[in-house]
Amino acid sequence: MNTESWQVKATLLLVSSLTIMSMITISASLPDMTKTFSYLAKAEGLVKLTLSFPALFIALTAIVAGKFIDKFGRLRLLNAALILYILGGTSGYYLDNIYLILAGRALLGISVGISMTIVTTLIADYYQGKARQKFAGLQIAVMSLGGIIFITLGGVLADISWRIPFLLYLFPLVILPMTGLYLKEPKSDLQQKTATDTIKSPRIIWLVFFNVMLMWILFFLIPVQIPFYLKSIGIEKNSLIGIAIASSTFFSAISSISFSKIKDRLSFQQVFSLGYFLMALSFIVIAFGNSYLMVMLGMLLAGLGMGVMIPNANIWVMQLAPEKIRGQEIGRLTTFWFMGQFLSPLLLLPFLGILSESELFSYLSYILLFLSLFFFVFHYVYQRKNS
Repeated sequence: MNTESWQVKATLLLVSSLTIMSMITISASLPDMTKTFSYLAKAEGLVKLTLSFPALFIALTAIVAGKFIDKFGRLRLLNAALILYILGGTSGYYLDNIYLILAGRALLGISVGISMTIVTTLIADYYQGKARQKFAGLQIAVMSLGGIIFITLGGVLADISWRIPFLLYLFPLVILPMTGLYLKEPKSDLQQKTATDTIKSPRIIWLVFFNVMLMWILFFLIPVQIPFYLKSIGIEKNSLIGIAIASSTFFSAISSISFSKIKDRLSFQQVFSLGYFLMALSFIVIAFGNSYLMVMLGMLLAGLGMGVMIPNANIWVMQLAPEKIRGQEIGRLTTFWFMGQFLSPLLLLPFLGILSESELFSYLSYILLFLSLFFFVFHYVYQRKNS
């Protein structure tokens, strides 16, 4: 198999794009969805949970999927995961019960936990060194661009009905034929049934895992809360809300494309320091802007920050993980990634009972500045220790 062919790369990138659309495609639908289920106690909380609920099941599934693909291979589960994606993703279009919709979102999460772990592991299998670094940046860029398309479409379609955006989850129908035609099981000894319990990654990999979870706890406040924040300052059109959220993914794509060049100049720790600093600026702008234009500026800065941090975490884990447990470690990375997204509204939204939205973004900006400083200092400590 020629891993440099455009067909292979396109297939990997399209499967990757399913991850981001699984979560925030329906973001602009949340306010109208809340009205539909307003007869229920805690309707707003249940509706917001539909956005983050898949993340819990992605997190729970990914770590198991990582072990399975190391033992049995990468591709056996992929097509099944794509079919589950369609079934779970479209459930909001035809179901009238919020709890059944949540069950469908859980099924969607299970499918993404499998597919994302597989596709990220395949990238690590197919590419090495500089080629892997470039493709990891391209992967996040395409995921971001896919997010722009699906979030914007979701916003436009939500003006027709909040249910219509759920039909966008039919997209894997386009991808299914390509996975069978162009993706092949890597030729390696990864599937040998040898004990891997004694194979360990360096302990620093756990810092990367926990950092990724924290990163997403903070960032995921944007797709969960920005639709409601914009409504509170007088922005009523769902299409404008969709464009605002999509803009963060657009600028994430720009910085992701540049990731390889940035990484050539900065260490993994310095990239995280830069990313957190940009996110801190984003939250400050949102906190004190109080206008659609300033929110858009905040989305720009947040996107630039996340666009370098996501591939940075992926490449660092790929570099640290021994080959025989690569799928397992990437599964863990996926687990911590989406556990952060699931925990975000559970941990942060309760503060809105005592803080305004602007105050919450303001206080979180201090945490982001601290994290930026931590990784800035950690770079020099780590360099000195390993010199």
